[in-house]
Amino acid sequence: MQKIQPTRERASTPRPPAGSGRFWTLRRQDTFSGWLFVLPQTLGFLAFVLYPLIAVVYYSFHTSNVLSGVTKYAGTRNYSQLVHDPATPSVARATVLFCIGLVVINIALAMLLAVLLNQRLRGTTVFRTLFFSPVVVSLVAWTITWNFLLQNNGGINSMLHVVGIHGPNWLRGDNSALVSVVIVQVFKNVGLNMVLFLAALQGVPRSLLEAAEIDGAGPWRRFRSVVLPMISPTTLLTTIVTISGSLQVFAQIQILTEGGPNNRTNVLVYFFYQQAFDNHDFGYGSAVAVVLFAIILVLTLIQWRLRKKWVFYES
Repeated sequence: MQKIQPTRERASTPRPPAGSGRFWTLRRQDTFSGWLFVLPQTLGFLAFVLYPLIAVVYYSFHTSNVLSGVTKYAGTRNYSQLVHDPATPSVARATVLFCIGLVVINIALAMLLAVLLNQRLRGTTVFRTLFFSPVVVSLVAWTITWNFLLQNNGGINSMLHVVGIHGPNWLRGDNSALVSVVIVQVFKNVGLNMVLFLAALQGVPRSLLEAAEIDGAGPWRRFRSVVLPMISPTTLLTTIVTISGSLQVFAQIQILTEGGPNNRTNVLVYFFYQQAFDNHDFGYGSAVAVVLFAIILVLTLIQWRLRKKWVFYES
């Protein structure tokens, strides 16, 4: 009797027709959750960054007076007025000097403090806290305190009088006003850059320093040839942040000098405030703000492009 073997039927899974798949897939759920998480930040950026930026550019081509409520198209007249304004040279000079003085002193002092506090000595924790504490102090309270100290009969001149020195009126002198504002700002923010440099110094491999010392390199040569290249990314970061911040210093100028004397401390951001809110000329003030934004953007891009030449391990 012949044995009949059962035939195997191929198990075939029917394919769903095109377009009949489930819409709410796991991938789409993940995408929706991601957009849901970034939605508050996106709305905040659109409402408080992008829209004001577009509005400033729009108003810079118009004459707008908030008191009369009249806005008219003016073309490039606001920018032409800025070029021919008699106050522009003094404002530009004060802005450049303030920026250079603040950046150079801040970066140099922060790096010096970081190198000193990187030594394994007793009491360095106390000094780290002492130098960083102004960063967390209220900016207005800090500036008002220094305003009292720098007056003609303030605390600084009182201490100088004890040793027989007659100090000037620091905030009203043509040469001392800008220097005083720079020093106040340096003391306020140098602690932040100090902490960044300190973290970078502690990340330098000890083996590289020991190898350089074995090769006969002295302390300065080790710092210049080993430490500086290793901390160059941090130097780039602090330089960009400090330059950008120096062009946006407003509260200190407002409280200490109000741009005086003789526009010696009237930097570009305070000049914008004067035109927009003191003179109620939003069109001209917006043009100043656009120029300030362009300057910060160009300086940042230049530093970013030059990073390949002076930042270690950048290709």
